[in-house]
Amino acid sequence: MEMDWVSFLTDPVTLASAFAALATFATILTLAAPAFSGDKLATRLKAVSNRREELRKKSRAALEGESKKSIRVQDTSAMKKVVDKLDLVKMLEDPGVLKKLTQAGLRGPKPVSIFYFCRFSMPIVFGIAAFVYIWFVNDHGLQLPMKIGVIVCGFAAGFYGPNIYLENLITKRRSSIMRAFPDSLDMMLICVESGMSIEGAFARVGEEIGTASVELAEELALTTAELSYLSDRRTAYYNLAERTNHPGVKGVAMALVQAEKYGTPMGAALRVMAKENRDMRITEAEKKAASLPAKLTVPMIVVFLPVLFLVILGPAFIKIDAMGFGK
Repeated sequence: MEMDWVSFLTDPVTLASAFAALATFATILTLAAPAFSGDKLATRLKAVSNRREELRKKSRAALEGESKKSIRVQDTSAMKKVVDKLDLVKMLEDPGVLKKLTQAGLRGPKPVSIFYFCRFSMPIVFGIAAFVYIWFVNDHGLQLPMKIGVIVCGFAAGFYGPNIYLENLITKRRSSIMRAFPDSLDMMLICVESGMSIEGAFARVGEEIGTASVELAEELALTTAELSYLSDRRTAYYNLAERTNHPGVKGVAMALVQAEKYGTPMGAALRVMAKENRDMRITEAEKKAASLPAKLTVPMIVVFLPVLFLVILGPAFIKIDAMGFGK
């Protein structure tokens, strides 16, 4: 009876049916996701509002001298306890993890605990899953060294998986920010030249740009809070550049710092940086368009050429076969 279940689970028809069912479910989920998605902008802005309140409390605590009371958010989850008990922060030390998590939009102590817990647990889970599959489900006729190699690959996939996922989050967030950043600079320029302060310009643009990029709206709102409550305004600009980690945003941050340091007009600096960011966006689009022919080479060879040869040589082969040359 057990062999019947194993044969049923490893049968190609069963695997193909399961794959088709998963593909159908993924398609339905993708099409229905926008209808069930919540208001991301409201959630992000609420998080920024909490951050603003945290900065306000920190400033008041510094002024009142309340050094005994901590206002930092504490992580009391089970993952944090496992990380502390096994000292995973020291075992799996990654100096740039805080910076990467911030660039991915994951702030606070809890994402750090989740990251280290996943780096510790996922290799074990993936390795055991690979072992169970290759030894008890279907070995695909592999020899012992190849089986060990599959298990090692499972461990490696689990170990590097969290880093790869984090890098994908950072790339996706940065792309969303940079799609709307040149337009936000144009709006910021209009606000500054109309007489608004730079804090008011950041706040106003953050409210308007949310429909185009929730991530950029969050960053601008957070920068507005830091400009209001940090002792050094330059730190707010540097933090914005560090959170986005993009040359365009870094250039704007440096321009704003220089404008405040030497007293040059903010409007002139924003005008120059808006033009540079528009040119940068056009350059990126041209680069993608230029790389398209090279990316289409392999699909053209694999998909188009066989059909072309069939269309060209098919009638000739049929004519030759009809004339009986092959007999």
